[in-house]
Amino acid sequence: MHTDPIADLLTRIRNGQKARHRVVEIPGSQIKLGIVKVLHRMGYIANYKWEDNEKQGLIKVALKYDPITKKPAITKLDRVSSPGLRQYANTSEIPRVLNGLGIAILTTSKGILTGKEAKAQNVGGEVLCYVY
Repeated sequence: MHTDPIADLLTRIRNGQKARHRVVEIPGSQIKLGIVKVLHRMGYIANYKWEDNEKQGLIKVALKYDPITKKPAITKLDRVSSPGLRQYANTSEIPRVLNGLGIAILTTSKGILTGKEAKAQNVGGEVLCYVY
């Protein structure tokens, strides 16, 4: 049993990139799907697919690599908020990741957003992870 499903999602993506897999399968949930949608929208993964089965669903994530150097598009995935220590930020405290080169993913009252989108919509929330 996993106590932190978001950390499990990030670890599966990280391990899949280290092993040079094209596709990673992740047990599905709405929050994981939201994070994967943000990663796809920001260009960190190639594609994703939600497969509905009788239990909870499955998210298939197609990882993205540089065509010339074969390096993964995601350099680092850092979990910020954990079940034991939640990290919240209001609009003025939303962190900039790598001086604007990376993204912070937040869960807000308006859904799962990047830090820039949350600032633009003037909402704060729980800082889930940093991606760069």
